[in-house]
Amino acid sequence: MHLLRRQFLQLAAGAVSLPMACGLARAQGYPSRPVHIIVSYPAGNGSDIIARLVAQTLSERLGQPFVVENRPGGGGTLGAGLVAKASPDGYTLLMEVVTANVMNSTVYPDLKYDFARDIAPVARLAQAPYVMLLNPTVAAATVPEFIAYAKANPGKINMASTGNGSPTHVFGELFRMRAGIDLLHVPYRGSFMPDLLGGQVQLVFGPISQSIKYVQAGKLRALAVTTANRQPALPDVPAVGEFLPGYEASGWYGIGAPKGTPDEIVEVLNREINAALADPKVKAALADLGLAPKPASPSEFGAFIAAETEKWAKVIRSANIKAA
Repeated sequence: MHLLRRQFLQLAAGAVSLPMACGLARAQGYPSRPVHIIVSYPAGNGSDIIARLVAQTLSERLGQPFVVENRPGGGGTLGAGLVAKASPDGYTLLMEVVTANVMNSTVYPDLKYDFARDIAPVARLAQAPYVMLLNPTVAAATVPEFIAYAKANPGKINMASTGNGSPTHVFGELFRMRAGIDLLHVPYRGSFMPDLLGGQVQLVFGPISQSIKYVQAGKLRALAVTTANRQPALPDVPAVGEFLPGYEASGWYGIGAPKGTPDEIVEVLNREINAALADPKVKAALADLGLAPKPASPSEFGAFIAAETEKWAKVIRSANIKAA
């Protein structure tokens, strides 16, 4: 009887350790072939540039090609949908424009996938500061002056964006609601920059990286950054929150994988990406793009995505933003 009991305990212990051993084997053998990173926007877009930086770094660190594939369409929903349906084996990843991804969850209620449910968080990459930009022909040099001007000229200020429900639109709507002003939203399929520089539209909430050269040349006026604090790239420009307490809006980038991707593989990717973000060369490359590295564990990244989803869903519903 004693022998049978001992044999049973040995078998039980082996059964418990078997999944752990399998998981370790998967992690140790990963990757054994090329990994594809899906980018939901065209080549040359900010997310594409960051994805290629990450891909190059991971290729060097893990010894297998990480290949970037551009799958633009549907405001970023096409690429995310492809990853949501991909095999959960670690060989298909999503370059997340987190802010757009979570906004799409509310803007597009009939999506065939659920971003929070079907895309597993792997690693947070970086924060993308935005700035409130004004054409210099508008007689306002500060946020309070702009709010006063807008109230005196209701409906006469055109606010550009990259499309209905995009971060440039939703960030502006949050400002409009907090400031209690009336703005005319003008969505663009292409670049709004020529019309902003020409004065056909007067206002945009856009990435610092996209606009800093125009601010430095005096072609656009930076009224405030949208982040909670001032930014090194524009040290003399205040934050919107200094005038409208509680206002904060940032773009975020990250890496996701299909739900069900083994935890061991997610941990490998998270570890290697976080190590890359600590590399001075990668930090410098991100800084050149106006980005700040913001590493996080998969669980921390998941909690962050949930909080961002809830935050922007409230704004989108309050502003009654619909997909075009």
